[in-house]
Amino acid sequence: WLRRCTHYLFIVVVAVNSTLLTINAGDYIFYTDWAWTSYTVFSISQTLMLIVGATYYLTFTGVPGTATYYALIMTVYTWVAKAAWFSLGYPYDFIVTPVWLPSAMLLDLVYWATKKNKHSLILFGGVLVGMSLPLFNMVNLITVADPLETAFKYPRPTLPPYMTPIEPQVGKFYNSPVALGAGAGAVLGCTFAALGCKLNTW
Repeated sequence: WLRRCTHYLFIVVVAVNSTLLTINAGDYIFYTDWAWTSYTVFSISQTLMLIVGATYYLTFTGVPGTATYYALIMTVYTWVAKAAWFSLGYPYDFIVTPVWLPSAMLLDLVYWATKKNKHSLILFGGVLVGMSLPLFNMVNLITVADPLETAFKYPRPTLPPYMTPIEPQVGKFYNSPVALGAGAGAVLGCTFAALGCKLNTW
């Protein structure tokens, strides 16, 4: 019973944290100079939150398809949370593209195609999710309202020091946020997929 309770608690905690990451990822619309930087960071963070929870859930049940179900949980949580934030006047588009679902489907496909081989799931699944989610996340970025229009419509006169924009570096290193996010995600995705599997054997 302890393992089962821990399982459900883990699913709730990871899914909620994934939701918070998604909502806060929208804040980059205010800082056009740092938009690509923030996009890259949040793509990686969402990749890792998705893969550790989905892998844990998938290997816990042993049923291909549960990773996609986990991504659906994340999507519904995000819709509920963003509806509340939107009703309070948070200037981020209400519609959220369920960007996690295609990546989670790839994870399920790997698990099914390799006949539930955990090592293949870690290696191939981790790479596929890490490389695909930043690409799908670009769809989410396209649905965001025009950054400048939104910034002028919702001014932020008081910002905490850590949120204050500094000299932009766009064009020097972050020329391709999708490629950068996919490259880092492919490496880190394997590590977090292994962590998700390991959590079932502790």
